[in-house]
Amino acid sequence: MSLRRHGVAVLAASVLLLGGCGSDAGESPEPAAGGGKVTLDWWHIGTAEPNKTIYEGWVKAYQAKNPNVTIKVTAMENDAFKSKMATVTTAASAPDIFSTWGGGVLKQQLDAGIVKDLGDAKAIADFTPAALAAYQVDGKTYGVPIDVGMVGFWYNKKLFEKAGVSEPPATWAAFLETVKKLKAAGITPIALAGKEKWPGHYYWTYLAMRVGGLEALKQAATTHDFTGPDFVAAGQRLKELVDLQPFQKGFLNAAYSTPDGQAATVGGGKAAMELMGQWAPSVQKDSGGGIGEDLAFFPFPAVEGGKGTATEALGGGNGFAVGADAPAEAVDFLKFITQMDNQKQFVESGAGLPAVNGAEEAIKDANLKNVAGTLAGATGFQLYLDQAYPPAVGQEINDSVAGLIAGSKTPEQVSAAITETAKAEG
Repeated sequence: MSLRRHGVAVLAASVLLLGGCGSDAGESPEPAAGGGKVTLDWWHIGTAEPNKTIYEGWVKAYQAKNPNVTIKVTAMENDAFKSKMATVTTAASAPDIFSTWGGGVLKQQLDAGIVKDLGDAKAIADFTPAALAAYQVDGKTYGVPIDVGMVGFWYNKKLFEKAGVSEPPATWAAFLETVKKLKAAGITPIALAGKEKWPGHYYWTYLAMRVGGLEALKQAATTHDFTGPDFVAAGQRLKELVDLQPFQKGFLNAAYSTPDGQAATVGGGKAAMELMGQWAPSVQKDSGGGIGEDLAFFPFPAVEGGKGTATEALGGGNGFAVGADAPAEAVDFLKFITQMDNQKQFVESGAGLPAVNGAEEAIKDANLKNVAGTLAGATGFQLYLDQAYPPAVGQEINDSVAGLIAGSKTPEQVSAAITETAKAEG
């Protein structure tokens, strides 16, 4: 399935990012020819397989070709990485290369002066527009994607069949009925990493998209107001789900990728579904063994009467930015890891969907082909809200939605808290 179809062009035009001023930095110079010793600090979140092994292989291969360069790797879990990057942003410092999802967080790092302008992205690789869009501000490129994808429901076909569910639900009402049928069959419907909060924000974001449409999120990025009826209704729909008690026992203290976390619960066949990005199958396998051919994917359902459609996708991708003071070898390393053979290796492993034109032919996994096809046919695209908006706003969304899921906040309180933070940041 080609990711260069019309749908992807729509995605690139529809990514909702917060604008801002660009950097005065020029294009990155070529690595020094003198062969002097260089050490690069690379911070990434590739702690699970297959990313872990692939990243290690890239480091070894690059160092073998460039014996004057040593790459010092620091791998962190998602939340630990976000916390550490917040600290270095405040201190106006940064590692030479670091993970980024783009959007408002990258914009804040740019404003702090810790990110390098990478110049013409085509000089690095032939990225797809949809993959690259989140890493650009005012037409300039401050990061490069390594993959791209979308969030949807990953489900266990055998458990659905056991509960008498013949097909994935296409509407929110049908989804709630599916949850009820699974519970009646003695099956845990959904696994959730309540401790980490970011997986929970996917539910509220998607419901806001389905109820209010992408335009509502675009407008809120400008007005900083999330108290409108569509946002409150998104919280109410989420509360409908929470009231059914669909999550695994102890979910509020569950992490995502630990042996007893969200991914392992689905990967071990102990829950029927999880709402997660395109990386879910590989993390399920790494954490819980995986469920093989019983695993399948369906998009987030439509909400009856909503302004949005089921063909609008929430997602993004993993990428890397370069520190403002990093040597030219840091950019050269990004050129290396985004070469076609390395991108195809990445895609063939099942780690994600390609960010470089031409690498889509390497998709072997049937589920990832399904995601790629869904993404290619999408009529709109929204970057994860905890990345699209400034960090404080994204964190408030995660915290407030977690409060709603835990029962400590009402839908109205969620909207009010996010609005208060957004206006303070705006």
